[in-house]
Amino acid sequence: MVKIITDSAADFEPAELQTLDVVCIPLTVIFGEKEYHENIDLSKEAFYQLLASKDTFPKTSQASPQVLIDLFDEAHAHGDEAVYITLSSALSGTYQNAVMTRNLLGYGGCYVFDSQNVTGGQRMIVEYAVKLREAGKTAAQIVAELELFRDRIELYACVDTLEYLYRGGRISMAAYAVGTVANIKPIISIDRTGRVTVPAKTMGRERAMSQLCKRLTVVEPDTAFPLYVMYTSNRAVGEALAERLVVGGAKVAGVIQVGAAIGAHNGPDACGLVYVAKG
Repeated sequence: MVKIITDSAADFEPAELQTLDVVCIPLTVIFGEKEYHENIDLSKEAFYQLLASKDTFPKTSQASPQVLIDLFDEAHAHGDEAVYITLSSALSGTYQNAVMTRNLLGYGGCYVFDSQNVTGGQRMIVEYAVKLREAGKTAAQIVAELELFRDRIELYACVDTLEYLYRGGRISMAAYAVGTVANIKPIISIDRTGRVTVPAKTMGRERAMSQLCKRLTVVEPDTAFPLYVMYTSNRAVGEALAERLVVGGAKVAGVIQVGAAIGAHNGPDACGLVYVAKG
């Protein structure tokens, strides 16, 4: 058997993880001196409530290496294999530290895979890994196929406010001030190296949503895989984007909520979409 492991940046809900038989390592979310474990003692809804009410900007950190050691030990003891799919190494040290842990243990059949993505993009890679496991693939075969699949993920999102990008140190005060006055809604994406980029800027939410919908005509989706809509604090915003996509002929498989790893920087009322490009 192959144990599939990921972290909470993939934005699965607990019931979904149970259905897929995926183990999820929670990220630590820190507000001031208070620490929370995502989806354990801090739900996504509670996170956005704290984000809106606290003056301090939250930090996220990876779990103790001992958590992964225990999971790899368990797999090894039962004669199983394991694949840990992490959030992008360009956004966190989780991947690098997991590789060091794996190398320290030296277990054959235990792999660490850099999703080079986050939230819905990371989620789609995990779901594909589960599909490959169900098809009887070994851990090595799963990783080899994920290497090819990873570059087909297309993720785009619209940020409703620049405040949280500014508070997180992603943009300057000048850019924040000018952008706020001009009602600029940046379109952000995850590039092929796993970094956050800003491929476009729009004025107003309506134009931003139109820009997101147009992505499907620029890079067509592979309908053999799901297309997800994502949202941060306000599900109605995500559903509005989903409705636009459906009207345009797209098949939306689900609307998922973004957690702390990306939500801290995107802020409330953000939305986006993620899909697999045609091969």
